[in-house]
Amino acid sequence: MTVAIEMGLTTAGAAAAMDLEELLATRLLVQGNSGSGKSHLLRRLLEQSAPWVQQAIIDPEGDFVTLAERFGHLVIEAEDHTERGLQVAGERARLHRVSTVLNLEGLDAENQMRRAAAFLGGLFDVDRDHWYPMLVVVDEAQLFAPAVAGEVSDEARKLSLGAMTNLMCRGRKRGLAGIIATQRLAKLAKNVAAEASNFLMGRTFLDIDMARAADLLGMERRQAEAFRDLERGQFMALGPALSRRPLRLNIGATDTQPRNSTPRLMPMPEAALEDMRAVILAAPPPDASRPQRRPAPDLLEQLRAAKAAAPEIRPEAIELPVSAEELAERRERVDRTLRAVLAEPDAGFRAIGVLYQEFVVRCRIEGLGAAVPDLNEFRRMLTHARAGLGADIADDDAWQDVSLRASILPDDMQGVFMMIARAAKEGWPCPGDAAIARAYGSHSLRRAQRLLSYMEEQGLIVCQLDGGGRRIVTLVELAWATAPGDPNGDDLPAEPAQSAASA
Repeated sequence: MTVAIEMGLTTAGAAAAMDLEELLATRLLVQGNSGSGKSHLLRRLLEQSAPWVQQAIIDPEGDFVTLAERFGHLVIEAEDHTERGLQVAGERARLHRVSTVLNLEGLDAENQMRRAAAFLGGLFDVDRDHWYPMLVVVDEAQLFAPAVAGEVSDEARKLSLGAMTNLMCRGRKRGLAGIIATQRLAKLAKNVAAEASNFLMGRTFLDIDMARAADLLGMERRQAEAFRDLERGQFMALGPALSRRPLRLNIGATDTQPRNSTPRLMPMPEAALEDMRAVILAAPPPDASRPQRRPAPDLLEQLRAAKAAAPEIRPEAIELPVSAEELAERRERVDRTLRAVLAEPDAGFRAIGVLYQEFVVRCRIEGLGAAVPDLNEFRRMLTHARAGLGADIADDDAWQDVSLRASILPDDMQGVFMMIARAAKEGWPCPGDAAIARAYGSHSLRRAQRLLSYMEEQGLIVCQLDGGGRRIVTLVELAWATAPGDPNGDDLPAEPAQSAASA
């Protein structure tokens, strides 16, 4: 059965229809500058197709939450949920075939990318039995699949771009039809945009965007000027679900309205200047809406107390030689301080710079002074600590091959490799995805799986599953292999956990 979605009228007055089944197989890209009517177009498409197909909307501005009252979409407030919670929500939405709106309003750019990636990952990773047809609409797609790195962290950009690439490149076989809308084609990753076979191009003024839009529509460069002449709500359409030749159409009306309507011109209020001066320049009220920050540990007071209690050190005393016993004692105090820092809640997910600042303050409180390691040494110590390596293991000659192989990986991955190598050397079960993610400093289980894939691509490890679905990791050339371990297990085996605690 063919389902035709009425999008509006052509310039000749004929009905402009979109073949829904063809759309599900070929995906759609919508482009237009701010004010061109992209959100209105998406709303029209969603309203017309809601009775026929499940939908998921990635909504960075909260424009589509009003679909819930009229069409029964479930609105998910992203800021109220963790990344893991949103991944599970995406999986359950597909299992129960519930249309959803992921409202990312109120989050900064990095958290929007992380949470959107988690939700899309949940939609993508369900079992084959639940690959029902589904429209996945991503508004302002350039935020989630940027062409170049921005101000967000590299990890967040890779997670989001990977999820968007999966949606557009591999989603079709899983029943996911990506519909992406962007203000700037030049800011959208080309490998994401290139997977769409249907295009709706709205009003565009920048030459680079007009040229790219013309290329996608198969138009000559001189014809690209036509995009400047389009009215609000008017689009050039091309694609197997729309038209085999470029077709200009006007988008029809919608039943629902965005929560934030376009501002209208209004008369200026009549008020005396002095009255407004008193109102505007009055003393601000207490900021009760700002959440109170939890008091940080009073490390400064502890430092002052330690300094006051410390004996005066004479310059000649600094030049005295230090015995081996004193060096070992200092090293033990440094290790103990590091363990205290890592014992803090969420220490595994905090930036290295923040951890190092706290580490330095605690070392000074301990009276270590010049014995405080620098940042590079702290990184090495942190890598070993997260891998569960004590000083006795890290200094073992047999471990030098592992350190050498780990050095070809980025710094933030070396701890994960060493943790797996430790499990393989001792014959312990392979760590689960949750343990690998924590060692990396992430909450994402998918990230843990990608880390293993990357190490395998570098020729460092080989991953296998036994008949029970348990994972075995073998270190190439070293002939070390882990015992079978449950990838979904939450913790490290008892032996390495205890060793790490005593390290």
